[in-house]
Amino acid sequence: MQSLLLYPFRSPLRLSLFALAAAALAFTVLRPDRPQPLRVGVVHALSGAMADSEYVLVDALRLAAEEINTAGGVLGRPVELIVADSRSDWEHAAAEADRLITRERVSALFGCWTSACRKALLPVVERHRHLLFYPLQFEGMEQSQHIVYLGAAPNQQIIPGARWAIQRHGPRIFLLGSDYVFPRMANRLIRDLTTTTGSSVVGEAYLPAGADDAAFALVTEELRRNAPDVVLNTLYGDANRRFFAALAEAGLGEQPVVSFSMGEPELATFGLPRAHPAHHAVWGYFQSLEDPANQRFVERFQARYGQHRVLSDPMVTSYNALRLWAATAEKVGTDEPQQVDLAIPRMSIDGPTGIVALDSTTRHAWRRVFIGRARADGQFDVVELSEAPVRPTPFPAYRGRRGLLRAAQDPNAPAAVR
Repeated sequence: MQSLLLYPFRSPLRLSLFALAAAALAFTVLRPDRPQPLRVGVVHALSGAMADSEYVLVDALRLAAEEINTAGGVLGRPVELIVADSRSDWEHAAAEADRLITRERVSALFGCWTSACRKALLPVVERHRHLLFYPLQFEGMEQSQHIVYLGAAPNQQIIPGARWAIQRHGPRIFLLGSDYVFPRMANRLIRDLTTTTGSSVVGEAYLPAGADDAAFALVTEELRRNAPDVVLNTLYGDANRRFFAALAEAGLGEQPVVSFSMGEPELATFGLPRAHPAHHAVWGYFQSLEDPANQRFVERFQARYGQHRVLSDPMVTSYNALRLWAATAEKVGTDEPQQVDLAIPRMSIDGPTGIVALDSTTRHAWRRVFIGRARADGQFDVVELSEAPVRPTPFPAYRGRRGLLRAAQDPNAPAAVR
């Protein structure tokens, strides 16, 4: 019995046509004008306590990759993002970073929000002599040959922001933060500042991840009892929403708050009315900045993701990070991490609000400093605290570097440690 499947190809002409079609299909798949993509790894929280803050950074990276690919890619190859969910768990983040480097063979890593996450990834990238781009403001006291620090150093956010808060609202301050490295070290620096400004810390509290409503109610009771002139806030993630809800519930709507880890996306999760009447934030970028280049960037982002979406400092920094990596790889002619790593301190690109460049000595970015007052529409009215980009100083000169490194390793150590 003849096979019905093979019968149509019995004639020499049909067999020849079939062979030509198969060859054409193989050429389409393997042809040289479809090069293999350059893979870059992304480690951000898509679930857990940090998801509200971090998933938007992945969107910013995707936009950068799409624009790079539209312009021809890097070294004639498209950029492909390999995204790993850190699950808001720093040990899992480190394991995913190792997987991306060893199994996925990515050319660079982009990721982390918290300093706890960055510190978990640091030994991974150093062990593999790889490269991590970190987009968040942080406490300083760290410098690695394998990390590019694009967020604000202490002298580009924490210190000028705290000084502004004291001058604007008064000398009695309350320190509130999440219970991990950045808030504790930031508040250590703020305590140093009080000795030169004649101010004082009237209270200090740290809340663990997943703190319940009762914990936030206790904080508002302490605020009512101590009556600070201003709260300096280093809470992260959805803890910000719960804190401001607790303030409203306690009738403390006039309590001034200055935040260091809360921007437009976090404010957008609050629901209406979004703005605490006396809330300010300190960043190197706000969506409402009127630079023409920034407005064009906002338009491109919203055309891609929707008019309701908002931008923040860490999002723009993430967008700049991928573009800076791409420009460096193109310049040196390779995506090999060590070669890019050596060249990147000498590179610069145009960003939505100006030139993006590193200080070659510290591998930290030059940054502008802005203070914004939260509005009911989820944006900020902005004024600049710096007349020009500020050179990063990750190790404040008034403290010994050795003591700062020791304190960073043990942020619960007494403040007198030097």
